[in-house]
Amino acid sequence: MAGNEMLNLKIDGREVQAEKGTLLSDLADRYGDKENDILIAIVGNRLTELFEPVTDDCEIRFLTGRDKDGMLAYRRSLIFLMQKALDDLVKKGEFGADKNNKGEDLSKIPDIFVMFSLGNGYFCMSDGDFEITEDFLSKLSDEMHLIVEEDLKIEKKPVPTRIARAIFKDHGMISKESLLNYRNSSITNIYELSDTKDYFYGYMVPRTGLLKYFRLEKYKDGFVLLYPKKEPDIVPGFSPYEKLYTVLRQSADWSSLLKIRTVGALNDAIVAGRTQEIIAMQEALMEEKIGSLARDIAKEKDRRFVMIAGPSSSGKTTFSHRLSVQLRALGLTPHPFPLDDYYNDHDIMPVDEFGEIDFEALECLDVELFNFDMSLLLRGDEVKLPTFNFKTGRREYKGRTMKLGKGDVLVIEGIHGLNDKLSYSLPRESKYRIYISALTQLAIDEHNPLSTADGRLIRRIVRDARTRGTCAKDTIAMWDSVRRGEEKNIFPFQDSADAFFNSALIYEMAVMRIYAMPTLFSVPRDCEEYMEAKRLKKLLDYFLPLPTEDIPRNSLIREFIGGSSFSV
Repeated sequence: MAGNEMLNLKIDGREVQAEKGTLLSDLADRYGDKENDILIAIVGNRLTELFEPVTDDCEIRFLTGRDKDGMLAYRRSLIFLMQKALDDLVKKGEFGADKNNKGEDLSKIPDIFVMFSLGNGYFCMSDGDFEITEDFLSKLSDEMHLIVEEDLKIEKKPVPTRIARAIFKDHGMISKESLLNYRNSSITNIYELSDTKDYFYGYMVPRTGLLKYFRLEKYKDGFVLLYPKKEPDIVPGFSPYEKLYTVLRQSADWSSLLKIRTVGALNDAIVAGRTQEIIAMQEALMEEKIGSLARDIAKEKDRRFVMIAGPSSSGKTTFSHRLSVQLRALGLTPHPFPLDDYYNDHDIMPVDEFGEIDFEALECLDVELFNFDMSLLLRGDEVKLPTFNFKTGRREYKGRTMKLGKGDVLVIEGIHGLNDKLSYSLPRESKYRIYISALTQLAIDEHNPLSTADGRLIRRIVRDARTRGTCAKDTIAMWDSVRRGEEKNIFPFQDSADAFFNSALIYEMAVMRIYAMPTLFSVPRDCEEYMEAKRLKKLLDYFLPLPTEDIPRNSLIREFIGGSSFSV
């Protein structure tokens, strides 16, 4: 319309003009990537959904499935698509059509709980007695594809939080109702897909026609909702990590026994004064598992090397100390042994694509020297051990020696511990390999699993601020690089471990909120890291704070918040 105010925009580096109020989706169609579906946008320094209008001069960057935030929006929207398909199947009478006046047998209608990430998908289960069958998955998949073809709009509508709670109560979404019980804001954004309503932690794509790539695959007593990973239009085959799945299911089953499967349930427990009970039970469970690992190690006399590996902020240091205590109780003599002392001098270390030292590459370690020394120790010889000087960037010898006697065990901690290339000369029977990670057993609600990577990032933000003086902005800035290193050097070897250890504490995010919030608020609004800081603040805001006085000094969480009885 003539006379409408025109805005000056910079879209993916291109300067254009558009009428005030133009939808981002229209701008994406005009100026966006023609080869990949545009899923979401960054406007200024704010992540924004495509059904939003532009109202001011600004810079816009469109995101596709090749971008992290674009793919996260895709995955969330797939869950919504699945929920809509399930609702439509119920309305079509696919589940016990002759049982009531709506054509529904309520005892057999599936209620899908999105449990956790597994491989390149979400592991889902029926939250009730409904059996997940191949026939059910075939019908659900067909219905999802039908909704994709219909290209329905996904809309966001702000409603009073009290109304949102009532809506989810009426729909039987008890975890969502409980979550919103503790929401401070008087307004909650509900997403609508035709007549299906839901609430999601994070932003969504604008229409179902963008959700073309997915697959449902039966697995164990549930199924996996598979999505693209590296290529936005390719869904890779499902390669299950059996040991990882077992640990995740055990953790989920344990949280169900505690009746704390979701954030809302944890908040309910805090309000009810159950914090001492929860802390005591969690710590007792962890100690029992560590003791079990120690007994497994001790029963084989040939095991002289305990190799511990896991991604960043898994609590490897505290775990190695607590495992050593348990080994001593069994009559062994454990020796903590950091792999960092076998770093090569900085001037011969490999660099990454940005010219920075790639500290997570195996080539950073003097693998030959490590194997030479370990072989001598295994033979019973005395060995001069190196110490790495991080200030000078060089390896030094300061008279430290070691000789393995009867009952001596090296507890070796480092990210490459599960990689056989690190310890190629050591006999398999001499090694016991442990994979450790913080695999949170909580979900935000029925359809929003809590990311284990988010939990580790928050741990690292808190620890770096306390021990290294590193601000949240800098920790967030390096996180993508850390994650790439994990994908390359740690995750591929996890299923080769003799044992898995889950270091996540069911109550820890309620504690981390207290420590993480101040440093997250310090991230400036005008920097790239602000969006991630804002997202993490929203996540932590779901949790009621949990005081720390009842947390024991040897708790793994002390490695991050301080007050540990160990030198960590």
